[in-house]
Amino acid sequence: MFAKFRNLLAAGSVAILAACGGGGDDQSVLEIAQSDTRFSILAEAVVAADLTATVGGSDPITLFAPTNDAFVALLGELGLTKDQLLADKALLTTVLTYHVVPGKVAKSAVPVGKAITTAQGGIFKAEVGGSALTIQDGRNRVANVVETDIGASNGVVHVLDKVLLPADKNVVETAQSLPDFSILVEAVVAADLQGALSADGPLTVFAPTNAAFAALLDEIGMTKDALLADKTLLTSVLRYHVVGSRTLKADVPIGMPIGTLEPGKTFTVGSSLAITDGSGRISNITATDVLTSNGVIHVIDKVLLPSP
Repeated sequence: MFAKFRNLLAAGSVAILAACGGGGDDQSVLEIAQSDTRFSILAEAVVAADLTATVGGSDPITLFAPTNDAFVALLGELGLTKDQLLADKALLTTVLTYHVVPGKVAKSAVPVGKAITTAQGGIFKAEVGGSALTIQDGRNRVANVVETDIGASNGVVHVLDKVLLPADKNVVETAQSLPDFSILVEAVVAADLQGALSADGPLTVFAPTNAAFAALLDEIGMTKDALLADKTLLTSVLRYHVVGSRTLKADVPIGMPIGTLEPGKTFTVGSSLAITDGSGRISNITATDVLTSNGVIHVIDKVLLPSP
């Protein structure tokens, strides 16, 4: 009789855990999504994209799982119906695999501030504010992680309040979409560098604002037209702002020479994120980690000049 009561109690506990969305190590990530009503659209999407083997297989994964409300908000953002989204297998596969990170990564092991590579191939970044964890996706949208560490037999689930989207703009396209970089974009085109900055990369671009370019013109006594016409000078200056790797703020080497695409020319970054260029001038990094499909942009308030 006692054994029967114990079995009934255990079965009831499992049912209560599933009803509360707590998952369990006896369920796969896919089964957790299918058994929790918060993830019914996600579960439908996984099936529609033929990703059940990826999400429910034996290989360990971490799933950043958007809720139904997150999917409803995405449909409004993209101007799609749920049926249209589920029918677009290519889009669905790209979006869903962007939420999967190979390996089991508990909240305590999430590499904060670092590039996190997804099964889709793109990256996103996690940040912590107090005890809250947020995710910055490839389009620089921010999602909140509202629940963490739901254990599964093949990994772990973290719950999101927004669907993540991978980057869809490269460095040049991102700069073109931001009005404060219009002179930088003109300069890139005049120096015929748009192809190099649109390539696969990855690249890190320290991007001067329009105000930074205006200050440079006063400093060197040139008009904008004269600067844009001097292709040799322009090319040298612009390449000096580009590093041939993706370097997020957390990975910027402090106090060490940083090599650029301008051969033999380096600059250094101090602990306060001030850059000392080859001419001994100081520029401040005013914004960091603008993610793009081929790298990252950091915003600076002064145009850098290499050593003579």
